[in-house]
Amino acid sequence: MVKFPAFPFPLNSPDDDKPQEECGVFGIFSDPDAAAHTALGLHALQHRGQEAAGVVSCDGENFHTHKGLGHVHRVFRPEAGIPGLPGTMAIGHVRYSTSGDTALRNVQPLYADLACGGIALAHNGNLTNALTLRHQLVQQGCIFQSTSDTEVIIQLMARSRKASVEDRLIDALSQVEGAFSLVVMTADTLIGVRDPHGFRPLVLGSHGDATLFASETCALDIISAEYVRDIEPGEMVVINRAGLRSMRPFPTVGRRFCIFEYIYFARPDSVCEGLSVYDMRKKIGMELAREAPVTADVVVPVPDSGIPAALGYAQESGIPFELGIIRNHYVGRTFIQPTQKTRDIGVRRKHNANRLYLEGKRVVLVDDSIVRGTTSTKIVDMVRQAGAAEVHLRISSPPTAHPCYFGIDTPEREKLLASRFDVPGMARILGVDSLAFISVDGLYRAAGQPGRNEQNPGFCDACFTGDYVSKLTDLATPDTLRVVSRLNEHRRSI
Repeated sequence: MVKFPAFPFPLNSPDDDKPQEECGVFGIFSDPDAAAHTALGLHALQHRGQEAAGVVSCDGENFHTHKGLGHVHRVFRPEAGIPGLPGTMAIGHVRYSTSGDTALRNVQPLYADLACGGIALAHNGNLTNALTLRHQLVQQGCIFQSTSDTEVIIQLMARSRKASVEDRLIDALSQVEGAFSLVVMTADTLIGVRDPHGFRPLVLGSHGDATLFASETCALDIISAEYVRDIEPGEMVVINRAGLRSMRPFPTVGRRFCIFEYIYFARPDSVCEGLSVYDMRKKIGMELAREAPVTADVVVPVPDSGIPAALGYAQESGIPFELGIIRNHYVGRTFIQPTQKTRDIGVRRKHNANRLYLEGKRVVLVDDSIVRGTTSTKIVDMVRQAGAAEVHLRISSPPTAHPCYFGIDTPEREKLLASRFDVPGMARILGVDSLAFISVDGLYRAAGQPGRNEQNPGFCDACFTGDYVSKLTDLATPDTLRVVSRLNEHRRSI
């Protein structure tokens, strides 16, 4: 899920130079502690969306909702519990969103009363024709209550002539483009479904008599549930009292799971599409060491996301690994107004140099990505000020030269450092002695493939290659681009 319209905005703060995942979803069926377990699952998925959370439960007749802005532990305070969410079914959602008075209306799961009954829906991904569909639906008389692309799915279901919820959902999803991993709940049924390309993750689990859906396996672990399997691209799994049914209602296309999930977004203790995220990141670091060796004294990760790749780089290169940068995990939001001066020191609120392991050393600094380059520049400068003799920056992803349109918040292309400069140019801007990225083929080798297959890559790597496998209808519409321009100006004025 992302905010309408369905493509990237400059959503990140100037001090946060990482791409932002848009959301995580969780659903559980036939569990007397459904809402509590859903809230716990959202805790495990907090890294996927840190500005809003919500749970909808169902007791077989009535739906019960609790949503709020902020981290899960603030929305579902331990001392208050969740007594207002009864039922043996529940779905939940964590979201990355913008600030503002209207943000609460976009917090998921979304609920609606349709002709076929009540329905709650939580969405991970991004629809690349949501704005086009929204315009058509408004012209036909639909009234939207949010600015979320997810509501387009509900509106399409409401207008469908199909009889059952399942058929209405299939009818609606057959009209959308882009990425979606959904959990959907009716009064007696839980549904999990992925888009035909399988851009975003969704797994199936079990916990006693209960059946679960979750964005990542770490959300199963927190309640001691068992991982059963991944929901396949284009698969819809329907769970009710009659049992579990699997169907494949969409045309078969090539699997294109987002490879950036392995590089940065997924939690290291998760397993995605059969691969351990932690192991994958270490292998990326090892491949990076083979592709871009350097004579140095110490390998230092940019914590926390750079740690596994740095471990792999150190293991393969034989250069000692040290925590030369320490991360403050208790940063939170600052009350200081974001003047240029405070922005310049903002990185030190999150990271501090461990001078003993940097001073006089030739340092290999390992990070997962470079987006705008602002944070990387500040970190390099911090390592220099700590006395490093040389700084060699190694990045465990290829250059991010293209925006993502499938559920990750990245800046528009002209703000991506790699879209404007070659590697030597980026090295000069960042102030490093050398800069190297893992190659696209190296990334695929780390995933156990011989390299990227141009005809069938197997992953979505559009942010590196510009190979957008799904249609980008909204971007091709002149009216859409004018709306985007106006909304971008409005966001800058907030």
